[in-house]
Amino acid sequence: MIKEVIAVPGESSGQAHLADRAIWEPDLHRGTAGRNFVTKEMPSDITGQTRQTLENIKICLQATGTSMENVLKTTCYLADLSDKKAFDDVYVSYFPTDPPARACFAVANLGAGLTVEIETIAGIPDAAAR
Repeated sequence: MIKEVIAVPGESSGQAHLADRAIWEPDLHRGTAGRNFVTKEMPSDITGQTRQTLENIKICLQATGTSMENVLKTTCYLADLSDKKAFDDVYVSYFPTDPPARACFAVANLGAGLTVEIETIAGIPDAAAR
C-alpha cells in the first residue's frame, strides 16, 4: 500500500486528501477506548483517555502488521463535544504529518465512564505481495 496525499485545488494544505495508490488489504478495527489492555485501568479525563485509546490502537495495528502511519480513516466519538480541543491536542501528536481522514461526533453516552472511542481503518503494507 502506498499512502499518498493528494492536493485538491482550492483546498488549504490542512484539507489535503489521502488516496491509496495500490491494491491493499484493509485492517479494520472496532471502536477502541481508553482502558489499558493489561491493567484495565482507565484515566478519568479526556486527555488521558485519548492518549490511552491511541496507544491501544497502536498495539492493535502492530499486531496486524501495520502502524499509525498507515491509518487511512478514523471515526471518533466524544461523550462531550466541549472536550474536542483537548482531544485534538493529543490526537494530532499521534498523526504529526499527513493525518488520516477523520469524522468526529458527539454521542449521548459511550457508557462505563468513557469519554472517547475511536474506530480505525488502516492499510497493511505489502499485502498485495502476500
